[in-house]
Amino acid sequence: MPLDPTYAMIRRYREVTGFTPLYKMSVEEARRADAETEAANWDWHEHPEEVFDVDFTGPAGQQTVRVYRPQSDGPLPMVLYFNGGGFVVGSLNTADSMCRALATMVPCVVVSVGYRLAPEHPFPAAVSDSYAALEWAADHAAEFGADSRRIAVAGDSSGGNLAATMALMSRDKGGPALSAQVLIYPPLHNNMESKSMRENKDPMFFNAHSSKWFWNHYLANPADGDSPYASPLKAVDHSGLPDAFILTAELCPVRDEGEVYANVLSAAGVPVEHHEYADLPHGFLAAAAKLQTARDALGLIAGYLSKRLEANPGYSTGDASLMANY
Repeated sequence: MPLDPTYAMIRRYREVTGFTPLYKMSVEEARRADAETEAANWDWHEHPEEVFDVDFTGPAGQQTVRVYRPQSDGPLPMVLYFNGGGFVVGSLNTADSMCRALATMVPCVVVSVGYRLAPEHPFPAAVSDSYAALEWAADHAAEFGADSRRIAVAGDSSGGNLAATMALMSRDKGGPALSAQVLIYPPLHNNMESKSMRENKDPMFFNAHSSKWFWNHYLANPADGDSPYASPLKAVDHSGLPDAFILTAELCPVRDEGEVYANVLSAAGVPVEHHEYADLPHGFLAAAAKLQTARDALGLIAGYLSKRLEANPGYSTGDASLMANY
């Protein structure tokens, strides 16, 4: 299949420099390699006025979120963002550029969620941490100038899985009401046999082998993959979930999972926007500094969130100042 010119250059560079896929590394090697790629150049957009970390007590002790808040005279809507990394690599720094962009483009308060990683902390650790952060953020929204009645969840890659899972859990547990869920090239099924999984095995990009490697580390017991909180596509009931925006990439092994999920949600009565980007691999939004298509896609996401989060224009009462106590 054809490859976008920008990514064709990236591919050639990786070939020349001896790129090694993460799935051929140990977990520690993969984490070091992933951390080296976190410092992306996103100077093409404005940055929020305030960025700060906050610790709270999560299921396993101290847990950290990073808050991004643009200048505003009143409370802003809030987006809980979950970084990618296959549940094995990644950190708050992984999502830093994305969160800065969304905070200013929507605009909104973004709360980026730190969660425990596998294999040291397999499923459901990341899910438990993510849901604890969602509840904490909803309870404390007014303290950092956010409106607890206008909350969305969003994430890319495995973070998209967590965002979808938060929508399911919040519905099932009667948790915070969500205005929207944004799922960016999400893996949604632990062992789905799909055309996109068979086709996309290019070792220069995230591929079918990568997907298997990450799932094997995330699930201590393969049977755990049958849980809808691990594989949202396996949920029996998808009704009553928040409106969804699903972005997929043509050259991505989990492309079909996103498409199927869009159809499943739609059949359950959930309003869905699904956008597939041709000639691009998994993770292409990370190239937004050089790739206009990625910038356009991010603008589409920001516009969607802005529209959905304005559906409830009421503001919460409370102190809109930032968290002086932290």
